[in-house]
Amino acid sequence: SSFDVAVVGAGIVGLAAARELLQRHPSLAMAVLEKEQEPAHHQSGHNSGVIHSGIYYTPGSLKAKLCVQGAALCYKYCDQKGIPYKQCGKLIVAVEQDEIPRLKALYERGLQNNVPGLKLIGAKEIQEKEPFCRGLMALDSPYTGIVDYKQVAQSYARDFQEAGGTILTDFEVTDMEMAKESSAESEDG
Repeated sequence: SSFDVAVVGAGIVGLAAARELLQRHPSLAMAVLEKEQEPAHHQSGHNSGVIHSGIYYTPGSLKAKLCVQGAALCYKYCDQKGIPYKQCGKLIVAVEQDEIPRLKALYERGLQNNVPGLKLIGAKEIQEKEPFCRGLMALDSPYTGIVDYKQVAQSYARDFQEAGGTILTDFEVTDMEMAKESSAESEDG
């Protein structure tokens, strides 16, 4: 078989990139090459599954912007595809007095990054949310969630194949060569 584009690796990054490229350029003949018997066999299927809200990144940075946008897109995609997730939230807890200024700085950073729903809570509210947790103050991030990214990757694989892409498993890439560009007179220009 011959393909215009081949993506090596059927993890979540390879599948997301292949899916997006084929959506933008549906006339491409595309393949994803995977050495294992199934997509998302390694890290994509064995990570913590956290949908990060964007608290930690430097305000104004591309990482901050993409993390906040990515979380929203992840929830939307999961809703569209019926992929279960839990928007369980997260508490970042200060247990010592000297941790409170850092917690407040993290809160300000999250606000600057437009993380939805952030708030600072006191000891009583901490216990109401998490009965076995003790702290002086906490940053409540209700937008943080968890998902099985293997299911997300498998859904990307289905989207890619439904759009005409080919996934070749048990296909280990062991060598590559640089191809010469087609001349301007060729069929594909």
